[in-house]
This record gives sequence, C-alpha cells and structure tokens, in this order.
Amino acid sequence: MAYIEALCTSHKKGIVKRERESCVFTFLGIEDDAHAGDWHRQVSLLAGESIDKVKEAMPTLKNGAFAENIVTRGIDLAAIRVGDRLRLGDAVLLEITQIGKKCHNDGCVIKKATGDCIMPREGLFSRVIEGGTVTTGDAIETVIV
Repeated sequence: MAYIEALCTSHKKGIVKRERESCVFTFLGIEDDAHAGDWHRQVSLLAGESIDKVKEAMPTLKNGAFAENIVTRGIDLAAIRVGDRLRLGDAVLLEITQIGKKCHNDGCVIKKATGDCIMPREGLFSRVIEGGTVTTGDAIETVIV
C-alpha cells in the first residue's frame, strides 16, 4: 500500500518545512502553510524513494528540506501527469497542476551541497479539490477520473 510518510509545513516561504503529525487541507491548501492560497501550487509532493537517494550524499537530511508538503512512499510519482488526481486518506483529493519547478536563482542548499536538486525534476504541485484532515501513514492513491 502506498502511504504518506511525512507531512510538512512552514509559516514562511523559502524556509525548510517542519514535520507535522496531521494537517487540515482546505480549498486554499494546507492550513498554516505559507504556500496556501488561491493558486495552482498549493500543495507539493516528493517521493520518499527520491529523497533516500539524496540522503546517500546528505545523511542528515530531514523531511521538509526541499520545502515539500507531502513525502510519499510506495507510489510512482514519476508516472503521474498534470490533471491526474490523488486521494489522500479518506477525504482529501488533490489535482496535479505542475511537475517540477525552477530552482532558486543561486541554487538551494541541497544543490550547493550535492551538485543536484530533485525538486525541479521530480516535485509535483497540486491544488486541493476536496478538503479534510490527513495524518502521517494515511494511504495515497491515484484516482481515475
């Protein structure tokens, strides 16, 4: 079963997000997260398997270091396309709106340390279609529309 390994938020953009046990998702994104708002990149996702590879070079890397909201485990995020939908737990439905993003102008801390950053290639961005509460360990699955 694919599941949510970590949920992360921050009160300000441009800083590392901190792990939380659960989060409330609304039509504007995750409550108390700086990226919430009326736009297409309310919630970001990154595969735990991809983060594991970066941890080989940076073993102390913590969840949230890429400013990702959701760390997944067991779902092939590389197969997800713009327009696809993901169900988180029993209530939340996300729609993928963007794959990857431009890294910071001078490169993030991870890129500076390792020479690479996975978020521009592998990060998924989404908007909330149906809100609710999500807890670490909840299932995540692709929804056929």
